[in-house]
Amino acid sequence: MADRNRTPDRPRLRARHRAALLTVACALVAAGCGSGGTERAGQSPRPVERAPVKGAEPGLPGMPPLLDEHDLYAADRPGRLAPQVKDFPSRIYVPNTGSDTVSVIDPKTYKVIDTLRVGVQPQHVVPSWDLKTLWVNNNRGHDLTPIDPATGKVGKPVKVHDPYNLYFTPNGKYAVVMASMDRQLVFRDPHTMEIRKTLPVNCGGVNHADFSPDGRYFIVSCEFSGELLKVDTEKMKVIGQEKLPFEGAMPQDVKISPDGRTWYVADMMADGIWILNGDTFDRPKLLPTGKGAHGLYVSRDSRYMYVSNRGEGTISRLDFRTGALIGKWRIRGGGSPDMGGLSTDGKVLWLSGRYNSEVYALDTRTGRTLAKIPVGQGPHGLAVYPQPGRYSLGHTGIFR
Repeated sequence: MADRNRTPDRPRLRARHRAALLTVACALVAAGCGSGGTERAGQSPRPVERAPVKGAEPGLPGMPPLLDEHDLYAADRPGRLAPQVKDFPSRIYVPNTGSDTVSVIDPKTYKVIDTLRVGVQPQHVVPSWDLKTLWVNNNRGHDLTPIDPATGKVGKPVKVHDPYNLYFTPNGKYAVVMASMDRQLVFRDPHTMEIRKTLPVNCGGVNHADFSPDGRYFIVSCEFSGELLKVDTEKMKVIGQEKLPFEGAMPQDVKISPDGRTWYVADMMADGIWILNGDTFDRPKLLPTGKGAHGLYVSRDSRYMYVSNRGEGTISRLDFRTGALIGKWRIRGGGSPDMGGLSTDGKVLWLSGRYNSEVYALDTRTGRTLAKIPVGQGPHGLAVYPQPGRYSLGHTGIFR
């Protein structure tokens, strides 16, 4: 607190005043002259007039600061592996819900090189916040199976009730279990998985989420009741809830735009993605993409988002800069693309084929199907690992 009785230092005040005026002048010049900027080759488009990521300061206590206030995914550039994962072998981990196994694929050969026995009904393979462990969410087995990504070895399961999906708060303080059938968000210790707080929710089928730029809130999809929740991260409290304006809505994956202004929610019954402002949490608008819209993935240069349309075997591409769809890729021979992730260099999009017992590899430059790899029954939330990024927010790999 300032000393109210202290005599002001006038020279110092004048210097501060001049500095403040200079800052304002620079901001006005940037705003007025931005339209003449040029885009450098190999960089993501960034209109000069774009405001910084909203809410970037101050962030959730303990959360690592953003690398780029204009781009939430700046840490996800090709090959930018964290020191603790740079020596991990590159693998695709595929949970097979109907086989109670995880298929391990070598991305260089497109071959399954191992099959790991895990718990009952594995749904997602989730990288831990510190990137050192992969957690297999055994939904009906009520436990998590740890995998050491350095060796590919399975560890001792940890008892966790109804772990349909798993996330981590941006400061690494809590793991957040999406207990879908229990109708709960369960905040746990990120290492031991001991319960810290159980948050009952008044919606059905909590399943996917993403966090605001400052980490202070996250938005959750409720697939069985067609709703969205807004949750205060630090208070661990629901602060907003809304019904999607579509009869029979079934929201799935959630993803925030690179500039932090727009949220996207895939809806497999509305056959598109909902677009909304997370801060105001107002009525969203629907952008049709294809039948059974399901998974959402951001390109390594933060230009595009890939939308897997599970019901028609296609992937739509959205241009973040314009907000428009710019094309659709069709999987060779058809399929049911679900969840997945991008290769380290961003050149291959990997997706599970939920109803076809296979995994797809697609060229992100052409959309060509590179491979269709047989795996177990009901492949779901596969994880490409390792991936660039400093820490994981969970799911199949949301990295910051």
